[in-house]
Amino acid sequence: MDNTTISFLNSGKKTIASSALVVLINSKRMAFLYLKVASIIRSLLVVIFLVSSIYVSLAQTLTSTSKKAIRLYHEGRNNFALLEYEQAELKLKKAIGTDKNFLEAYMLLGDIYRTQNKNMYAVETYKTAIEINPDKYPEVFYFYGILCFEMQQYQLCIEQLEQFKNYNIINEARQREADYYLASARFAQRSLKNPVPFQPINLGTNINSANDEFINAVSTDELKIYITAKEAVQGLVGVSDRFFISYRDDLNSAWQPIALLPPPLNSEDTQGALSLTHDGRYLLFAGCQWPDGYGSCDIYAVKTVGKNIGKPQNLGHTLNSTAWDSQPCLAPDGRTLYFSSTRKGGYGKSDIWRSYLQDNGEWSTPENLGETINTYGSEMSPYIHADGKTLYFSSDRHPGMGGMDLFVAKMDSAGNWEKPVNLGYPINTSGDEINIIVNARGDKAYISARLPEGNGGFDIYEFEVYPEIRPKPSTYVKGIVVDAKTNNPLLSYFTLTEINAGKDIITSFSDEKTGEFLLCLPINRDYALNVSREGYLFFSEHFSLTDYKGVFEPYLLSIALNPIIPGEVTIMRNIFFDSGKANLKDESLAELNKLYEFLIQNPSIAVEISGHTDDVGSEDYNMTLSDQRAQAVTDFLVAKGIDSNRLQHKGYGFTKPLTTNQTQEGRAKNRRTEIKVIEMPK
Repeated sequence: MDNTTISFLNSGKKTIASSALVVLINSKRMAFLYLKVASIIRSLLVVIFLVSSIYVSLAQTLTSTSKKAIRLYHEGRNNFALLEYEQAELKLKKAIGTDKNFLEAYMLLGDIYRTQNKNMYAVETYKTAIEINPDKYPEVFYFYGILCFEMQQYQLCIEQLEQFKNYNIINEARQREADYYLASARFAQRSLKNPVPFQPINLGTNINSANDEFINAVSTDELKIYITAKEAVQGLVGVSDRFFISYRDDLNSAWQPIALLPPPLNSEDTQGALSLTHDGRYLLFAGCQWPDGYGSCDIYAVKTVGKNIGKPQNLGHTLNSTAWDSQPCLAPDGRTLYFSSTRKGGYGKSDIWRSYLQDNGEWSTPENLGETINTYGSEMSPYIHADGKTLYFSSDRHPGMGGMDLFVAKMDSAGNWEKPVNLGYPINTSGDEINIIVNARGDKAYISARLPEGNGGFDIYEFEVYPEIRPKPSTYVKGIVVDAKTNNPLLSYFTLTEINAGKDIITSFSDEKTGEFLLCLPINRDYALNVSREGYLFFSEHFSLTDYKGVFEPYLLSIALNPIIPGEVTIMRNIFFDSGKANLKDESLAELNKLYEFLIQNPSIAVEISGHTDDVGSEDYNMTLSDQRAQAVTDFLVAKGIDSNRLQHKGYGFTKPLTTNQTQEGRAKNRRTEIKVIEMPK
């Protein structure tokens, strides 16, 4: 869970626990803390319930006629209301000793045991109440059934809750809960008989210790991992949760010892729910009770520059609300943000929402993911995979093994979410599984778990993802951008366009200090990559992943941008023609528009547009074809409004090959359109 759980609770329960819940906070730990404190709150609410709903009727007509037993019962009830459990137990046991058939005393004693998590005692007490009179207070079957589920006695749970349902009690909340536990008990029975493949591997002592460690994020190339762990902090008693990072050289290397993330993270301010954008350019997190916040917790972003971190920026009042907003995860398009929130308009305690980054730099009004994803309970820790269409999250009210379980939901071609799938046992247990990170290729996941073979507490593990819950695999392009003349790193901007759709799907930028960049590439699509920087010719590349064979091979690029001076050339990799013709294909439109925008932004330059072919066919044929293709590009630009005096075109046929024409790959590289900066005509 994370640093923001207490604020999550306080946003809805301020009057109950404001003094008791003040300190405990940090990263994916938030959910764990929330669940622990929520258990306390549930106990308090049980007490409130006991002096109200069922027990209104108990106060009117009790089954005992013994004045002594009734007096002891009322005294025990008052002790319970004051949270004096030991005294309450003693009084009720004496009441039962006075009247062995005092039904209400058994009921109340069972509830006192249940409130203290003395489940075995509670079960035996409820059983006795049922033996005395099962029809007097049929809600005993409801509480008995839930206890059986928590004790993993699933068949008995089903039997008790079916009995409860048979009474047709008019209580929508109880009926809904009974349906959840019935579905979960049946799911648990099936899951225990049919466990899913799960072979967790501990990440080792450089990551895990005797304390708790929680996974926050893993970089797309899997060479960086972000975690929450404990550290002794000067001036504080004991240890405090902090954000750490670890590196490794390659996928076969061991993780290095964890190191604290630099300021302004790990400050004295309350912060948590750390995540990393897929391109690695930003860290997102929740800040709670910050001076510039709008609610109990707000979502912030910090830019990473090399190994340094910039100033946190609140994502604004449209995205953040007056409630609890946390656990952000940005989709690979860099424009779609998923997060958890307790804001108004949801279906339950916390829901998963989505907001879009608009062209004006503002975030759109968040939209709820709907009742397919969200329930009347809590949905948390959204993780959107690199494919942009597979969502992993945790929930306590989709049927599962109990507590918070992990689920996966996939987006269909119409943009709708399919029914979530429980990841199964033993990935999910009767305890709480809070979050999961799945790598780009979709075959490995990282989770935090408390396992017998661990180093103590929660450790971080990796495991192979079984096929049924895998996302569509993605690869990535990674590299560095430099000045072609000085070899100095450059801050530059990237646009990844889906060629067939003709739309930009990812925008990003390189690190201004190192020039490094990383972009996700979901398979089964063709992409055009455009890299630009003011004062430089742009760079374009083409990636065809429609024939992807399932081998995860990232693209590694070293891009040298040429300054805009006469004689410098760039290749237009995403201008396409029909074979043997000069007709521009529709897939060329995105690249042609990039060229048009470049000329608009640089009105003082002129360019030569040149066409080049492979050596298939005669020299005259290819010379004519290449000239016609260069002319087609020129005509497009003139039609868009570019002054024809700024444009020259020429065909070179196969006279200027880049590489051999003896291979199919070589011929493909030689078929190209180039842009060369020339002197502006006088």
